[in-house]
Amino acid sequence: MGTPLAERIRPTVLDDVVGQTHLVGEGKPLRRIIESGRIPNMIFYGPSGVGKTTIARIIAKRTDMELHKLNGTSASISDIKEIIAQTRTFSGINGILLYLDEIQYLNKKQQQSLLEYIEDGSITLIASTTENPYFYVYNAIISRCTMFEFKPVIPDEIQLAVRRAFQFMADELGRKLQLSNGVVEHISQGCGGDVRKAMNTVELCLLSADDDGSVLKVTMDTANALTQRSNMRYDRDGDEHYDTLSALQKSIRGSDPDAAVHYAARLCEAGDIISLSRRLLVIASEDIGLAYPMAVPIVKACVDSAMQLGLPEARIPLAEAAILLATAPKSNSAIMAVDMALSDVRNGEATGFPRALQNKHFDGDEASEKGQHYLYPHDFPNHWVQQQYLPDNLAGRKYYEYGDNKTEKMSKAYWEKIKK
Repeated sequence: MGTPLAERIRPTVLDDVVGQTHLVGEGKPLRRIIESGRIPNMIFYGPSGVGKTTIARIIAKRTDMELHKLNGTSASISDIKEIIAQTRTFSGINGILLYLDEIQYLNKKQQQSLLEYIEDGSITLIASTTENPYFYVYNAIISRCTMFEFKPVIPDEIQLAVRRAFQFMADELGRKLQLSNGVVEHISQGCGGDVRKAMNTVELCLLSADDDGSVLKVTMDTANALTQRSNMRYDRDGDEHYDTLSALQKSIRGSDPDAAVHYAARLCEAGDIISLSRRLLVIASEDIGLAYPMAVPIVKACVDSAMQLGLPEARIPLAEAAILLATAPKSNSAIMAVDMALSDVRNGEATGFPRALQNKHFDGDEASEKGQHYLYPHDFPNHWVQQQYLPDNLAGRKYYEYGDNKTEKMSKAYWEKIKK
């Protein structure tokens, strides 16, 4: 039994696939395409262990095309050329189905070598990737393929596969099976939507189970010990990283402290307190901003504490910061103002300065008006005097609009009174 359980038990028909019902359930688009027998070029995009390879193999089995398999981690341009050469032989008369796993690892030249043959139909491509194809796959390939997104499998669906795997392996070993209450649920919940990971855990549980010669007993202690700690999907350089940070910020912006602390916990569990800290500092200015300016120094203090403490204690000040920001009043007036100003600068509107604001310069003979004529606000009542500060071509431009929170309303009322 050198072949992993996940491979030995891999489904060979669509009805045995767990999850992805939005694609291969009755009447769903991918299932209907497969059943039609007319297979287009496709890219399967999604996390590992959710059925991309399994479904691609089922498709290959149903076609009359010559099947070739490549993996982007090891394929070379000569491997691709060898497959292309098959299109001109008798074996390729019905077309060639190329299953290309991990296409994101092929460079642009390797991907381009397939274009002509995908275009004329002599090669049908089924590619899979765990990364966002719009970032990693050549645009010309994407434009010729239909994209299908695979999603993590929910625990209830994984339970079906876990029960089947336990029984399958027990039959292989010629033993009866005894599972403690909660073992199946624990493994299904702990694999992070990755069916392959669940199968690996089942295999480990049975190989280390109590065996009296006739019955294999798997206890919760065994399941707890062997369920992989990496039950949360997280990749510091991939989609999960940015999705987690995005979900954190949007939850805080939406004033949901429970969701905010949940996504903060994910980042802490992944050990990525640096990304969490940086995003919390951004949120303090971007989403809370002038509605509660003290959020910035408070969050900075929490971040500093977390960095000095390290995990696991760092989780406490970082959770404090996340909850504070989620429950604080919100204003995006600062980022709106600076982005509008940046737009003008980038559009070439940053020209010159009002003479009164310049550092004192010598007025040459050509100067039509001598002197700087700067009015020092502190010499005037309430430390304010009317004068132009924006460049001439932007005079009167409004970037900042007061927010509707208490702090900015008070500032607005104060300055309206003064400037009258």
